[in-house]
Amino acid sequence: MRLKYEVGFQHCYEMVRPTMQKTVGVIGLGIMGSAMSANLLKADFAVVGYDVEPKQVELLLSRGGIGADSCREVAEKAEVIITSLPSISAMQEVLHGKNGLMSTPHSKLVVIETSTFPVETKQEAYDALQVVGSELLDCPLSGTGAQAINKDLIVFASGDQRTCEECGPVFDGFSRGHYYIGEFGTGSKMKFIANLLVTIHNVAAAEALVLARKSGLDPALVLNVISDGAGSSRMLEVRGPMMVAGNYDEATMKMDIYQKDISIINAFASDLQCPTPLMTAASEVYKAGLAQGLAKQDTASVCAVLEQMAGISR
Repeated sequence: MRLKYEVGFQHCYEMVRPTMQKTVGVIGLGIMGSAMSANLLKADFAVVGYDVEPKQVELLLSRGGIGADSCREVAEKAEVIITSLPSISAMQEVLHGKNGLMSTPHSKLVVIETSTFPVETKQEAYDALQVVGSELLDCPLSGTGAQAINKDLIVFASGDQRTCEECGPVFDGFSRGHYYIGEFGTGSKMKFIANLLVTIHNVAAAEALVLARKSGLDPALVLNVISDGAGSSRMLEVRGPMMVAGNYDEATMKMDIYQKDISIINAFASDLQCPTPLMTAASEVYKAGLAQGLAKQDTASVCAVLEQMAGISR
């Protein structure tokens, strides 16, 4: 169900919760968080942000945002907060660390959690925030870092439906679409399905371009032609240019970080006793990339892994 807004609802929303449209907090200003912050600023939101890396806060300041020294300070300045975090330990620190969200006196805080974590991890965070009167929404994102920059993200919103609807203007500030998936945790399940396809399609795109190069075809021509036909995919379109160029330094999703997503998806499927043979095969290509020293490269570098297997050198 796509979240839509009627004029009457918008008017009511503005009267009841005006501050939600004015100031948005962002905790985690990495690849995704930084891009979302930039787009929220372009959409005329005030953005207050915090990251453990001071240079990321400085980048936000240079774009016209407001810097914070802690998660608590973000909560004191914003009624709604977006979290975009790299690990479960980072989430624990954001919640329970010194000056974390659990320490803020702010009541009725809404936290939009966009990271990819197991449902159980998010449920624990939901339960903890409820104790202090705050609400967590499970809202993973579909899209790469490059897509985030271009506001080409889809939000899988789950949790209290009314709160998700009230956060619609915020979603609009950094995404091109948002869907209400259902009760808390269903957003993450949708994300796992989406990322299963991303994982497979990325390797499939690389495999096709390696075969093209091996056969003597111009990979750039293949990318242009195939992208316009039935064999295309968003991963071919988004990561194909990096594969053609053979340059993976400007990572929009790093190989080592993506291992977290792969592990979560595989565990999710295993718990359900659901076979995922293509996901299993694709996972091995990413693992090989780590063995080849590509940990900090973009996940498009699975193409380099397959090129080595095919005996292709650049």
